[in-house]
Amino acid sequence: MYVNGMGFRGIERIKGVHHTTLITWVKLVGELLPDAYDLETIPQVGELDELETFVGSKKTKFGCGQQSITSHKVF
Repeated sequence: MYVNGMGFRGIERIKGVHHTTLITWVKLVGELLPDAYDLETIPQVGELDELETFVGSKKTKFGCGQQSITSHKVF
């Protein structure tokens, strides 16, 4: 759950284990991991997540990509 991005307090609520205990467990597992990987080894599995960002200003201000125009007829 932690590796997939869930926070410690969220895990605490779901699993019923105090968040400081979870933090301790994550630290212990982290100490078992190697410090670096072998650069000569080609990974068997790769992961790529898509990320879309928005930079700049929007061209339209209303839904469906068009501005809303209202006209009134006066009789």
